[in-house]
Amino acid sequence: MGIPTVKREVRSYLAETLRSLIDRLSPEEKLDCVIVVFVGETDTDYVKSVVEGLQKHFTSEFSSGLLEVISPPTSYYPDLNNLRETFGDTKERVRWRTKQNLDYAFLMMYAVNKGLYYVQLEDDIVAKPNYFDTMKTFALQLSSEEWMILEFSQLGFIGKMFQSPDLNLIVEFILMFYKEKPIDWLLDHILWVKVCSPEKDDKHCERQKSSLRIRFRPSLFQHVGLHSSLTGKIQKLTDKDFLKPPLHKMHVNPPAELFTSMKIYQGHTLEKSYLGEDYFWATAPLAGDYIVFKFDQPVSIERYLFRSGNEEHPGDQIENTSIEVLPFSDKELQIEDKYKRTEDKFYIIGQFTKGLAEAVVDPIFNPVAALRLTMTKNSSFWVILNEIHIKKLPRH
Repeated sequence: MGIPTVKREVRSYLAETLRSLIDRLSPEEKLDCVIVVFVGETDTDYVKSVVEGLQKHFTSEFSSGLLEVISPPTSYYPDLNNLRETFGDTKERVRWRTKQNLDYAFLMMYAVNKGLYYVQLEDDIVAKPNYFDTMKTFALQLSSEEWMILEFSQLGFIGKMFQSPDLNLIVEFILMFYKEKPIDWLLDHILWVKVCSPEKDDKHCERQKSSLRIRFRPSLFQHVGLHSSLTGKIQKLTDKDFLKPPLHKMHVNPPAELFTSMKIYQGHTLEKSYLGEDYFWATAPLAGDYIVFKFDQPVSIERYLFRSGNEEHPGDQIENTSIEVLPFSDKELQIEDKYKRTEDKFYIIGQFTKGLAEAVVDPIFNPVAALRLTMTKNSSFWVILNEIHIKKLPRH
């Protein structure tokens, strides 16, 4: 875990941040991580004062190797006084964000061989209990090629997890364009370069990027610092997801174009549900209404899970609805009477029972071009989908 810190004119939140992170680690977890504080100052007296201050509070953490403090050599920073002003930012703000990019790059270069994953944090946050195990468990359930950034907070550059082998690429990109844009914009550009095609539209690009940049909810870190490291800036941003009780469950699903004939209620869209950001909520469906997941690329599916209703609206369940798949190959499969085929070449492979549909997909259908939920009867109830999981077959 990397924490950059600089001299703040009003007050420092660093000790409170470290206490929050360390107190919420179990003894086993303390053996499984390193917290690196990067002091982004070249004034050696100030750096020493930071180290001495932390040693008073975290003696055992320093001696065990859980906590490290580093700072850059004086020669690291270029001249930051004649930067071009861009995006309407003041000269001081351009200098602040440019130096910040260089601080992140230095910290990442140091951390690249420290662990399997790297988590970028800030020096003015608090962490939720069990944050470490939650992050680790979530990361380990994904194969390495499935993601580039896992986000455990919606704010700025807090709680962003990377795989260590990717850090070299990210650092190279930052060092090429550190003068041009803030770090969160540069990260978005890296994803664009990796997965977006100029021949495809913006929606396709956003779906591809969202498959590499996965947001975990609810947030595990909250921003608490009021006074920014930028002189005079009051930072009132807080993460609204931090204390929100989850009314949905998120999973990583394959990139897909989504369609539904149902009337969506108050912005609880199918897209948000598919990404694990929210639950899907629609008014009472009629026979023939549908939800379609059309995959960007053919997908070999291991199993599916659709769960409806939630704690606040347990009765808004999906019933009388079939699960259907469209094989990528349009030739008629040689299947016994086990599966019915629709007129538009989908195969019915399952049904909702008591608001739940869950099953392993018969390998004969793979790879799959699309998956569909079709309502077979009118419903007198509204419907909520609070969990969508289309699990791909693991690669061998």
